[in-house]
Amino acid sequence: MANVDSIAVAPSDSDPVPRAEQAPRPTTGPDRSPAARVRALVAAAPALLTDGAVVAFALFTVLYHAAFLADLRPSVTFRIWLLACVLLAVAALLRARRRSGGGLLGERETSTPSETSTPGDSTETRPAVDRRLLWGVLAAAAVAAITAGLVGSGVGISWWIPAAAGLLAAIGGILLLRRVWLAGPTTTSIAPMPTAPQSAYALAVAVLVGISSFFLARNTPDDVYYVGKSVWIAERDLIPLNDFLFSENVLPAMGSQPPIPSIEVFDGALAHVLGITAASATWYVALPIMAVLAVLALWRLTHRWAPRRPVLAFSVAIAYLYLVVGGDAALGTFHLPRLYEGKGMFVSAVIPLMWLYLTEWFDTRSRRSLALIVALSITAIGLTTTAAIILPMLVGAAGFAMLLVGRWKAAVVAGVAALAYPIGSLVVSRLVLGGLAADGADDAFFDAAYTYKRTLLIGVVGVISGLALWCGPLLARRRTPALLTAGATLALSVLFVPGVLETLSALSGISVVLWRVPWLLALPTLIGLLCTVRVPAPTPVLRRAAAGGIAVLLVASFALFATPMWSAKSWVDVHDRPTWKLPQQRQSIAFWIKGLDRAPGLLLAPKTIMRTSLVVTSQVRVVLPRDFYLVEYDLNSQFAKDRLLLAGFADGVSTASPTELAPALARLDVGTICVYNGNQYARDMAPQLGYQEFAKRRAPGAMTCFRRVG
Repeated sequence: MANVDSIAVAPSDSDPVPRAEQAPRPTTGPDRSPAARVRALVAAAPALLTDGAVVAFALFTVLYHAAFLADLRPSVTFRIWLLACVLLAVAALLRARRRSGGGLLGERETSTPSETSTPGDSTETRPAVDRRLLWGVLAAAAVAAITAGLVGSGVGISWWIPAAAGLLAAIGGILLLRRVWLAGPTTTSIAPMPTAPQSAYALAVAVLVGISSFFLARNTPDDVYYVGKSVWIAERDLIPLNDFLFSENVLPAMGSQPPIPSIEVFDGALAHVLGITAASATWYVALPIMAVLAVLALWRLTHRWAPRRPVLAFSVAIAYLYLVVGGDAALGTFHLPRLYEGKGMFVSAVIPLMWLYLTEWFDTRSRRSLALIVALSITAIGLTTTAAIILPMLVGAAGFAMLLVGRWKAAVVAGVAALAYPIGSLVVSRLVLGGLAADGADDAFFDAAYTYKRTLLIGVVGVISGLALWCGPLLARRRTPALLTAGATLALSVLFVPGVLETLSALSGISVVLWRVPWLLALPTLIGLLCTVRVPAPTPVLRRAAAGGIAVLLVASFALFATPMWSAKSWVDVHDRPTWKLPQQRQSIAFWIKGLDRAPGLLLAPKTIMRTSLVVTSQVRVVLPRDFYLVEYDLNSQFAKDRLLLAGFADGVSTASPTELAPALARLDVGTICVYNGNQYARDMAPQLGYQEFAKRRAPGAMTCFRRVG
């Protein structure tokens, strides 16, 4: 059985203390050899790439917001951003060389006491642990995890059981860690800098994940908005402040989608500058880069929080994201298959980096950490407006944990740094453009039990997720990582109490995003920490073997009891060549229709084809981009009724009469009708409605198109 004292304090096991902290030895100065510089560069590469990307995208987001004042075209903003990035990179390189006396990486070239473990990290006398409280926390965590995993799986268990047990475990855990903090040494226990082999492994995994992004395709209905907006921008070099789906930037914009996020504008401007389609820019250029950065963000947090064996913990976390997908809200679904959507990059990269930067800030109070928190908060709101909801919860959880140990000044400063720009930009947008509404988004409310089920899942995987949630504070590296993890666990445990989410929904009207509250947790890292538990064994070799055995059991559980990313049940298609993230037949039909000599006016086609068409080009205007968005325009209006009527006719699920169809076609100015050959009713009816056949497509996807006569 694991040593319970060591679980509570999460010591560094008997891993060797970094060389920089061993007894001083005669030295002739830093090693400036080419080999040493290469090793230093590889070791620092994940931090350089992720920090640089955060600053760069934050800069673009600020420029994009400022461009509204100057009315700049996206391509102009993009070129200004490119120039600014080059200047910043040159300035950073010159500063690093000055600080290092000509070295390649400046202060990152060698570890310093503030960047490595303290000399007593593995040997100091640990504070006494309240064993009764610890056993109580472990028992409550086990009850919460097991019962939470069983709720919804056919076993009649009230959600009050895991909610109450989880809350007890979270409260006990944070009180236990507070006692350990206050009774322990004043020095911090900061992770050593990653070694070159460790970083090389993380980089290799990141590159492989980036490559796999070319071949995995998950089509989602949201693409018509997110990718469709980039397509519209790329083809016009304009930012649509009004509706671009149902009209040509004429109708009011959807209240649930204010123009605060900059990611779609970035992809559209990139495509325009490169002279390629926006879909190619999004899926062939931006997505692989995002995949690399998301993996490196996960690596950095896992390395920072793991008390030992960070590479093993990172490997388990990656396996979790690849093997646990399936459901529409599983974290694996929002990783590689949906990274190009801002919310996917937010949960996969911003969340782990925010926890990392907060950890560094509370450990060092350095201006660099604070600046990165500010930059990351700007990046977050540039990716998704969800950041304005989740970040306050995350930062509030971290701040509360630090308040418990007297770090109130650092907590307040971090809170202001992390929330000022996201909240400020949302307020300004609301004042200028009107109220932010949830209409048109996924505004179905999910209670605590179903929220857990959707993201943390049920069954064996749900139990593992619960163990990671409620035992994570006891497994994370001591002091700041452990306390921050405890703060996150407590926050989510409170939100899981029945009635809390309902109250938040009633008071704030943000039921649209409340099912996303588990995002604040950095769950993949906590899943990885499960294999770092200190198993008592007589030799280090046996301890490492035990850790490897736990990792194998975790991965095997994911493989046996979850749905992998490449499964059809995850709505993911695996291709043998790089592809757009669209069903290939629909994509082919959309390109075929684009090339036809269509009549002026809107295109009426099956709903899936109309939705796909706007991802291919915005030049083909369609009757119904997505029926889900009609709620923004009143489902009882003639505007919505006409579109639903005609879409049902084109889909072959409605046999409306000519007296119903003709006025709707005239009101919407439908110039072209394309239907599958199997829709015999529509093919027979089109000539009676004043349309003439002019094009046929062979199978697969056999289709006939009609255009308006005269």
